[in-house]
Amino acid sequence: MKGHRFEQFKAKDAAGTVYENLLQAFIELLTRMNGNAARALEWMTEFDRKYHILGEDYGMADFIGDLKKNGYLDESPLTGKYKITRKTEQTVRRSSLEEIFGNLKRGERGNHQTFKPGTGGDEVNPDTRPFQFGDMLEQIDFTESIRNAQVARGVEQFSMHEDDLQIRETDFKTQTSTVLLIDISHSMILYGEDRITPAKKVAMALCELITTRYPKDTIDIVVFGNDAWTIEIKDLPYLQVGPYHTNTVAGLELAMDILRKRKNPNKQIFMITDGKPTCLKLGNKYYKNSFGLDRKVVNRCINLATQCKKLKITITTFMIATDPYLQQFVTEFTEANNGKAFFSTLDKLGAFLFRDFQSGKNKKVY
Repeated sequence: MKGHRFEQFKAKDAAGTVYENLLQAFIELLTRMNGNAARALEWMTEFDRKYHILGEDYGMADFIGDLKKNGYLDESPLTGKYKITRKTEQTVRRSSLEEIFGNLKRGERGNHQTFKPGTGGDEVNPDTRPFQFGDMLEQIDFTESIRNAQVARGVEQFSMHEDDLQIRETDFKTQTSTVLLIDISHSMILYGEDRITPAKKVAMALCELITTRYPKDTIDIVVFGNDAWTIEIKDLPYLQVGPYHTNTVAGLELAMDILRKRKNPNKQIFMITDGKPTCLKLGNKYYKNSFGLDRKVVNRCINLATQCKKLKITITTFMIATDPYLQQFVTEFTEANNGKAFFSTLDKLGAFLFRDFQSGKNKKVY
């Protein structure tokens, strides 16, 4: 039976509203606490003690029970410790996407488009053109072609000529392979400033954007300190800074190795860092120098930027620092790659990265 069904409106009860608000706070705290559910709940308990965020009829035990009931929290039967679930990990990523990329237009197709005409299997172009020798049969727009024939010769003497045929082109959709390089050296939390949390949020938002809106793209995450290694998307909420120097060379080398194996024609590296490169690995030993810009380290970075340029791998550097002496290094590094650089504040990091990523939609490929 089709039609509309009307029921009496029932407002959400107080407990439901409190739960939804608390869930948002819990998700935010998980990002800051590196996915540690117990610490996030401890902080929420402390907030309640100071600011009374819980109601008299809805306590912390009720909230924990709802988290478990709704699949956000698991409790170990042996130790009683709490652990977040895959559903929570995805919710954290989606929350970051909504926070950082909230200005995405609804209904916009999630593919990087070029202006090069294609022959099918891509997005349909709204414009048509007359048939030309060499056009494929599947490109013919028969609706427009039949309309042309009817206008030219009428319905009673209907016949279709070559001049009636209209071609509806398609636009190729580019596929992009992205490696996101994240600096997890100690400087990302130095001087009391939390720089790793915004970096994680941007990474989670970008991963959620690509996996949901651009499924043909690939995204790999590489973190670098003294060394570099890959992590899975699901591991991002748990990412934390270590007592590391900044081995930018190791991060770039691993990113290049990954992109060499990708078949996509468009390859790029997004590097989020707040400091200068200070470390190299030479054989089994580390060469470290935190005082100023060490030319031995810098030259290796510049050489890799040049190699990436030859491999047509664009590097976009997001420098979460405004130190004047670092700008010279970033400028030199960017010129060697013919890439891009953004000196970004923490609150503008997501906007800069999103704008640069989306610019690939209008990139012409020949």
